[in-house]
Amino acid sequence: MFWLSKKHIAILLMLPALLLYVLYIIIPIIMAFFYSFTKFSGIGEPEFVGLKNYARLLKDPLFLVSLKNTFIILAVSFVLLLVGSFLLAVLLNTKIKGANAAKALIFSPAIIAPIVVGLIWSFILDPYTGLINMFLEKGGLDFLALKWIGGVTLTPYVVGVVYTWQVLGFITTIFIAGLKLIPQNIYEAASIDGANPRQELFFITIPMLKQTFLINVVLIITGCFKIFEVVFQLTGGGPNHLSEVLVTYMYNTSFQYSEYGYGMSIAVVTFLLSIMFFSVYLLVIMKRKEE
Repeated sequence: MFWLSKKHIAILLMLPALLLYVLYIIIPIIMAFFYSFTKFSGIGEPEFVGLKNYARLLKDPLFLVSLKNTFIILAVSFVLLLVGSFLLAVLLNTKIKGANAAKALIFSPAIIAPIVVGLIWSFILDPYTGLINMFLEKGGLDFLALKWIGGVTLTPYVVGVVYTWQVLGFITTIFIAGLKLIPQNIYEAASIDGANPRQELFFITIPMLKQTFLINVVLIITGCFKIFEVVFQLTGGGPNHLSEVLVTYMYNTSFQYSEYGYGMSIAVVTFLLSIMFFSVYLLVIMKRKEE
């Protein structure tokens, strides 16, 4: 009877998933932390060097460039995704003609592999053979034909826009699901009291979607810190590593230059930064709840 209790049956059912989580998530994180304190090429025995890898990060100009680019992508994506997907969800949640077809079209990029997304946009954004510059030149607007990717300035901003295009449908779908959970009688009561659509949006819809906003903020932050395939396909981190992000720089350092220990220190910093951003946001939310 002990093993037939609902509590223990639930534990037994969760064990396979828990074992996989520990094996493929927890253990690799622990190993990354360990190797970040070593000098290791991936072959032979790792040599313990303490905090030297982290001290090197502070003096590494390429790491600082990749950090800056990651923050730019995060800022661009955060604003465009959070605001754009919410407004789009509110629009698509209304009974407008073609809403279902629009939902399918908007969500479709989310099912495309990220490496394919990068390939598609490389044909569009390439400064020499891309469709955008080609159309601009054909239309006599050569002065608008910029170096969208592979340049010094615009690449991280463009990557943020491409990432927004890729996941906009997914984030919008989560907002739509949240909107469906709001009881309609609340809107009916507000309408009877004389509330206009703007007041319903700011005083009913947004407050009722706090948990949905929290979920999407976490997804956007963690997603931006994990961007790899799009940058790798668009620029490969070039020219001269000036378009690197944290994950691509970690990959190149670990596997191209065989500095596995140093690469793991970059991975650990990336992991800690994503956790820090989430923790700060969570603390702000909890403080508002207390007030």
